[in-house]
Amino acid sequence: MNDEPLPLKSHLLELRRRLMYSAISVAATTAIAFVFHRQILKFLMGPAKQFEEIPTGGPVYTTMTEFISVAFKTSLLVGLFVSLPFVLYQMVRFVAPGLNKTERRYLYILMPATLLAFMAGAAFGYYVMFPPMIRFLLNFGGDIAIPMIRIGNYINLILTLTFWLGIIFEMPVVIFFLAKIGLVSSEFLGKQRRYAIVVAFILGAIITPTFDPINQSMVAIPIIVLYELSIWLAKLAARGRRPRAVGAEQASQ
Repeated sequence: MNDEPLPLKSHLLELRRRLMYSAISVAATTAIAFVFHRQILKFLMGPAKQFEEIPTGGPVYTTMTEFISVAFKTSLLVGLFVSLPFVLYQMVRFVAPGLNKTERRYLYILMPATLLAFMAGAAFGYYVMFPPMIRFLLNFGGDIAIPMIRIGNYINLILTLTFWLGIIFEMPVVIFFLAKIGLVSSEFLGKQRRYAIVVAFILGAIITPTFDPINQSMVAIPIIVLYELSIWLAKLAARGRRPRAVGAEQASQ
């Protein structure tokens, strides 16, 4: 087997090929999403049942091009989400030659778990976090001003929160992989627990566009739970490495 490193030109050509495949995938899924953009936008309106109680009966748009801009942006982001499995596969294929056989095997195994974790985060936002958050935002100043929610503002908020919640829910999978290749340990994560709790509430304040502690806690508490799950998964990942480490130490003596 030839272990000589590939020249820089070969790496750049491979990177260009993977990026081209990913771009074609995103373009195709975006075009399909745009065909169904009305159904997608109606689905995104699901958590906002309170819109029926405001005078307009729903979101509005105030410029001629706002709605079509929202439709294009939503189609692009949905196309990116749908093509994410293929894009991740292309990324893995690009970095795989730089990993050893064990690391490549774990990377391929964890790809479905990464996607499922992202979907779990998006579902948590859609079904658990968004309805009370939207209710709070609509009722906070309802006795002083009449809410006329622009559809662009609403969709940007929902898609942004969905993306970040999906990323946050991938934390246990990422930490398991890092622990499996020896970059982090459960002991280190356990020592950082109190800092992680502080960071969780900071992220809850940043991600949530409300100022009430209830909605912020709805983000912070799952992050803390995911961090504790990550510590447990790091312990589980370390078990597979210890016998090999002991064997190697005995062989060197």
